[in-house]
Amino acid sequence: MSYQQSLTTPALSCQYLEEPLLCFADGQLHIDPKQGILQFGPKSYKPSKRHPSSVRVGCIGSAESIDMARQWLIKNQQGVLGDEKHPDFPGFQRDRGFFSELLFDDDWIEQFNRTEITDLLNIRSPRDRFEATIQLLEAKLELLWREDQKPEYIMVVLPDTIVNKCRVADYSDPKLGEVHRDLRRAFKAMAMKYQIPTQFLQMETIDGRDKDRPSKIAWNFFTGLYFKAGGFPWGPVGLKTGTCYIGISFYRPLGSNNSTVQTSLIQAFDENGNGLVLRGHDFTWDADKEGTASPHLSEEKAAQLIDLALTRYREERGQFPKRVVVHKTSRYWAAEKHGFEAALKKYVDQYDLLALTKQNTARLLVASQYPPLRGTRFTIGDLDFLYTTGFVADLEQFHGTHVPSPIQIADHVGYDTPREALMREILILTKMNWNSARLGGLFPITIRFSRLVGDIMREIPPDRDPLTNFKFYT
Repeated sequence: MSYQQSLTTPALSCQYLEEPLLCFADGQLHIDPKQGILQFGPKSYKPSKRHPSSVRVGCIGSAESIDMARQWLIKNQQGVLGDEKHPDFPGFQRDRGFFSELLFDDDWIEQFNRTEITDLLNIRSPRDRFEATIQLLEAKLELLWREDQKPEYIMVVLPDTIVNKCRVADYSDPKLGEVHRDLRRAFKAMAMKYQIPTQFLQMETIDGRDKDRPSKIAWNFFTGLYFKAGGFPWGPVGLKTGTCYIGISFYRPLGSNNSTVQTSLIQAFDENGNGLVLRGHDFTWDADKEGTASPHLSEEKAAQLIDLALTRYREERGQFPKRVVVHKTSRYWAAEKHGFEAALKKYVDQYDLLALTKQNTARLLVASQYPPLRGTRFTIGDLDFLYTTGFVADLEQFHGTHVPSPIQIADHVGYDTPREALMREILILTKMNWNSARLGGLFPITIRFSRLVGDIMREIPPDRDPLTNFKFYT
């Protein structure tokens, strides 16, 4: 007996999307954040509506760590030499680099004294020691907040002795079950009450144990500082006016006893890169019962999430967007799709839904010695794959440490935008991380920091509204 099978080979296509441009001072353009700032200055420098010409810097730590941190800042703000692979850091000065300066004052310093450190380290219970550390940090932060002229940016520089014993805590709680807590996440959540951007500066960064190139460290640190002080290091070019880009992800509350509870998380950005972070609704998700660990929303919850995002968008921007693009970290189930679409149709005429996931099963084999080009897109049937990391042809550089894999883009719902245009938008949004001077990242900013933001969000009590500005989460 013979059997005849008809196999259909999915259509395969491939194209290269050129590296997106970024906008800097005076509307000047360049593809690379570092080169753009080196040549033109940050975007908000000219015109200078959002430009921080100076930044009042506060500091919390021990006498030694504060002194070392201040000396590190003073030295690096002058500029740092690079090498053939890492461009010079031009400095954080009024006449070059970010065209801004750092201001220091003893009134903006809160120091741990010897007794406070000794008492803290002598606490035997990991949970009690962790919570005492947060309480001590809050006491110091509140004193800075009460100053008539407050610092605009606060560094937390903990000595190694405190970091080694207080950085994490694992304990059992009668109500929550097994709990894991991280000092940085808990501090960020607490610090939002005082509405001053903060930054943890590690002693290993100051004393040279960090083996990254000094110019690379300076670029990333001062780019984040400028953003947290209110400036725009660069802006996107090519995003459609009036579009709101919404990233949807999920996180679990603290404790193992909450393993079936999920909370939705929204990160929304406009065409200029301005972002909002919003906490959505709690819902139950039983992975064993549902057959997958990836949570999904009911039709009602999906609609509520869009209502929340766009209502808050209007409050912040003064009007609803004309177009919405939704990025989600898992595939869309039917109920979710129906809920999203029903809600979106109330607000906009144009919308697109996309599912973006990390994968390593589909790759391109290249004939050259170089990895695939960043910006390479290939399509297999209804699935798109996009290399958001890889070799950057314009710079002749490979930005990465591993063999790159493309992200998968699926479930295109809406069809109001050509798929190629959506891929170009994703590539642009990978460049909108203002907390670093890197050229791009694996995921667009809409979902890139979903885990980091969720880790901080779970430390914020349900009865306290989280701040919406992204700078408080980085």
